[in-house]
Amino acid sequence: MSDISSPAASPWSELPATERMPVLFVGHGSPMNAIEDNRWRQSWQALGSELLARPQPPRLILCISAHWLTPGWQLTAMDKPRTIHDFGGFPQALFDQQYPAPGSPQAARFISQSVLQPGSNEPLALNEADWGLDHGAWSILKPMFPAADIPVIQLSMDYSRPAAEHFAIGQQLAGLRERSVLIVGSGNTVHNLRTMRRDAPDNQAYDWAIEFDRVTAEHISQKRLPSLCDFQQLGVVAQMAHPTWEHYLPLLYAAGAVQADDVPRFFNEGFQGASISMRSVVWS
Repeated sequence: MSDISSPAASPWSELPATERMPVLFVGHGSPMNAIEDNRWRQSWQALGSELLARPQPPRLILCISAHWLTPGWQLTAMDKPRTIHDFGGFPQALFDQQYPAPGSPQAARFISQSVLQPGSNEPLALNEADWGLDHGAWSILKPMFPAADIPVIQLSMDYSRPAAEHFAIGQQLAGLRERSVLIVGSGNTVHNLRTMRRDAPDNQAYDWAIEFDRVTAEHISQKRLPSLCDFQQLGVVAQMAHPTWEHYLPLLYAAGAVQADDVPRFFNEGFQGASISMRSVVWS
């Protein structure tokens, strides 16, 4: 495994280490949260203000979104990543949203050469053209950092790979936190659109949704982070919470980047539509 904190032929590695940046997992829920003045978006705005007020604010954001799946792992490596509206059936106001944050090809190259793909020992691939920032990224980053002046790189996920390998990628990324890089996993701890009830209040959810969210929160609170990889052992509860598990996997990247002395803090606890958990966590 490569060490992202070791010297390398890159200006990124030549910068002195800084105070460790927090690492986030954010439940993004409905794309409408990006524009509605609800409690989820208000929490993202407050967290962004908190991060910008640090003595050293983020100088780069690395986002792992549930909405970019590729064979192998890829990093966006363009100067100007486009805003991707990867959804349908929503008001025009949502499609009008843009998040013109710059990219950083230089940082993408450094990260690519510093992180090895599990199983192959190949560097992360660079995507210079056909992606950008999907709604799993920009829908939360725009409320957090509305000036769009912090460079953003997205890391894709290989859905075919076992959970432990996603966690292992997060472990390799951990050293970036010492260089003012904010690592953000964007998904949901429970995500089942098939059973969603749009009329359900935020404090109501299916029993299986509550149980899966509870177990996940206990692993995080008790610092049993590798146990998050064993989510499928919950059987039917896991199958209902995640008919497909692309929205759970970003949590594993964030958890992998956590250090032993980091303390978790939950926010946005609650549900959308009875089957989407908005539980989010910041480790610092």
